[in-house]
Amino acid sequence: MNKLDVIQKIGQAKLLPVAVIKSLEDAKALLDAITAGGLDIIEITFRTQCAPDAIKYAVKNYPEMLTGAGTVINTEQAKNAIECGAKFIVGPGFSAEVAKVCQEHSIPYFPGCVTPTEIMAALSCGIDIIKFFPAQEFGGLKTINSLSAAFKDVKFIPTGGINNDNLIDYINNPKIFACGGSWLLKGTLKEITQNVSKAVKIVKGED
Repeated sequence: MNKLDVIQKIGQAKLLPVAVIKSLEDAKALLDAITAGGLDIIEITFRTQCAPDAIKYAVKNYPEMLTGAGTVINTEQAKNAIECGAKFIVGPGFSAEVAKVCQEHSIPYFPGCVTPTEIMAALSCGIDIIKFFPAQEFGGLKTINSLSAAFKDVKFIPTGGINNDNLIDYINNPKIFACGGSWLLKGTLKEITQNVSKAVKIVKGED
């Protein structure tokens, strides 16, 4: 799957579940719950020591799953994630160094940007799809709409404060590329499958 394929798949799904995985046992159970809900995308954050192994595990055992790395804040993490098989990189903020690594490997990089200056820095690296984080705390759709007036070609992946109750408001906005967050992965495994299934139906207009 090349860079454009990865971007297209995320854009079609409109959902980017953010996972904090502490063990490979947790990884298997979580991946099963997500796929049971009808979604085959996951962002595994570099917040735990298990993250690299979890990415490797997902890539090897769930080849149909589009696996990426999140909370990537430096080049060491970016290189590690790519070596483990991550197909995309997400950052809480923007890093020109991480952007360079991703460009060298033809890997999509979705950096976190909330100000015009940060967005301009991303654009200077050829990045026009950005993570808007934390979305609700920085004004949600109201702020995104305001930023879009100046950055007409930028698409946003709002993350933080989104749930199945306000998801429809976000995905109906033409400036939203996809919605990220951990709300999909809250609760028991059964509840995770239900959360994912409901979100997928909302995206498809079936709920």
